[in-house]
Amino acid sequence: MPDTPDSMLETPVPDWRFCEPLDAHALEQIFREAHTTRRWADRPVPDSILAQAYDLAKLAPTSGNSQPLRILFVRSPEAKALLKPCLSPGNVEQTMAAPVTAIFAMDLEFYEHLPFLYPTEDARSWFAGKPEAIQGNAELGSALQAGYFILAARALGLACGPMGGFGRHKADETFFLGTDWGRTWRSRFLCNIGYPGEGGFRPRDPRFAFDQACRVA
Repeated sequence: MPDTPDSMLETPVPDWRFCEPLDAHALEQIFREAHTTRRWADRPVPDSILAQAYDLAKLAPTSGNSQPLRILFVRSPEAKALLKPCLSPGNVEQTMAAPVTAIFAMDLEFYEHLPFLYPTEDARSWFAGKPEAIQGNAELGSALQAGYFILAARALGLACGPMGGFGRHKADETFFLGTDWGRTWRSRFLCNIGYPGEGGFRPRDPRFAFDQACRVA
């Protein structure tokens, strides 16, 4: 058998001709029947499923493939006890009951990884020493990736309860600033993750119709 050229061993570029709409069941699970969850079943979420969700979320589009999202999964009773004082009162009960709470964060030194993540250009120079560019890209990219994570979690059979009611600075001081790995991480929002319990959903609130929220120029 002749040797295979190295170029043929590279990962093939996806052929978009094979992209077809998802079936109705998939759309129901990810979008139409998915609700923010507030009550949780007593059922653990394996690390393997969290890893699968992240492996999908990391494929979100980010500027220069910068991937600024960082996630701390708060699971242990000790970590939950540290998170509790950071929460707004209305979020304590549901968060303490959730099997996992993700702290979605952004890495303000994401650009230091760009020589690896985007080796075709000097993308680090786009951001290094430019605080406004760093902040803007970190906020946008981490939000895109976090949104992908929620959709990925739903696709894998999990329910999510994203929320912003917590003290970001307190959470950063509690979990990130004193560590070697998280000193440049800054909290964006929280997301409880698990399997829904009985009565975990409220009826869906109204949504804008296309012609109320969109224009075509």
